[in-house]
Amino acid sequence: MDQSEILKLIKKGESKTVEFKEIFDNKTIETAVAFANTRGGHIFIGVSDKGAKKGVQIGKETLIGWTNKISQGTQPRIIPEVESSEIESKIIAVIQIKEFPIKPVSTKGRCYRRVGNSNRLMTPQDIAEMHLHSTGTSWDKTLVPDATMSDIDPEKIKRYIRQSRDAGRRDVGDREEPLEILKKLELVKKGKLTWAALLLFRKGTKHLRSQGLVHCGRFKEETIVIDDRMIEGTIIEQIDEAMDFIRKNISVKFVMTGKPQRDEVWDYPLEAIRESVINAVCHRDYTMPSNTEVRIYDDRLTIWNPGGLLLGITMEDLLKPHGSVLRNKGIGAVLYDMGLIEQWGSGISKIQQLCSLAGIPVPHFEEYQSGFLVEFRKNIYTEEYLRKLGLNERQINAMAYVKEKGKITNKEYRELTGVSRQMATIDLSEMVKKSVFERIGKAGKGIAYQLP
Repeated sequence: MDQSEILKLIKKGESKTVEFKEIFDNKTIETAVAFANTRGGHIFIGVSDKGAKKGVQIGKETLIGWTNKISQGTQPRIIPEVESSEIESKIIAVIQIKEFPIKPVSTKGRCYRRVGNSNRLMTPQDIAEMHLHSTGTSWDKTLVPDATMSDIDPEKIKRYIRQSRDAGRRDVGDREEPLEILKKLELVKKGKLTWAALLLFRKGTKHLRSQGLVHCGRFKEETIVIDDRMIEGTIIEQIDEAMDFIRKNISVKFVMTGKPQRDEVWDYPLEAIRESVINAVCHRDYTMPSNTEVRIYDDRLTIWNPGGLLLGITMEDLLKPHGSVLRNKGIGAVLYDMGLIEQWGSGISKIQQLCSLAGIPVPHFEEYQSGFLVEFRKNIYTEEYLRKLGLNERQINAMAYVKEKGKITNKEYRELTGVSRQMATIDLSEMVKKSVFERIGKAGKGIAYQLP
């Protein structure tokens, strides 16, 4: 690595792939392990946490010694690339760690992964999941010892065939036997069914996983449930029944557009909700003792699935264009064939776009309580709602302005409505009293009004 590259990385600071150490110590080996288990990276020895170039003293055998310590202190053994360079009259050592192909790597019996600019100790569950994915498989492709083809419903496989053809994703012959189809999908191995085969195509509830259900509830308040359903079917049935429950418990209005049929306008765009439900049952961790949950409140709808983001994926990664990474490879392949999911990690952006087009807030995404939460919120500030609150035409126009711009000042309100400063203050204060706006900023020109 040349000097310009070293200076460039040091200037950017510590990150998912860069670590600074003033000296070589046991923490350096932990970082090497974390890099090997994530995306690889560079460790700079002789640089402070804040990026100050302190330099380090090294002898003839120092770099070889560090290489040996990392190699002998890791399992499987990491072979780093170690070099030194003189930067601003200081010696800086650079240890390059490549991502290891078969994970996880450990040191002293512990495994670490890189999260942001720090190392995080991995749980036994993290370790198991990382090992499966690094070997090209996943939990849902493990075998169920006591399951046989008699546990599979041929009609459910026929539905898969029909939808795959309609989606143009896979052309399956009518005369192919269910067993042959499952073999091609790698859902049968050595004559044994996988968990994916049962979760997708099982007959009855013999192999129902108690934690593999979808629990739907309609809440008036957090502790008042007015409708409740536990959905026990296969994954495809769970998607359909969850959507039935949601349609039953959210509102729809019919809008005249001049076309022969009226347009249906739901509280939330159904396609975005369906995408979220599909993501939940596809990406959830079926080894965790919890159910996927759909909760409907007066002002919001939440979908939560057990299991956070896959190792190596961050919220920042999720909210920008990214490749598709599947926790459950067998389930994901079948849902893709049926046209229910896309292969290129486009689900989140699709949900955001659908909500924006529908005129409701973009959903909130969060890793929450060992799972992943999507929260949809109604656009309660409709013209109808604002008129019920007694707002006048000026105030309703100000609301539209704030929805677009984010906030409004007294001066902007006057320019928008043509009223005096005193009347603008009265109108805006009334909107604050009715909890439509909240006042922000300091006295004078710094005061503005935004949505609560």
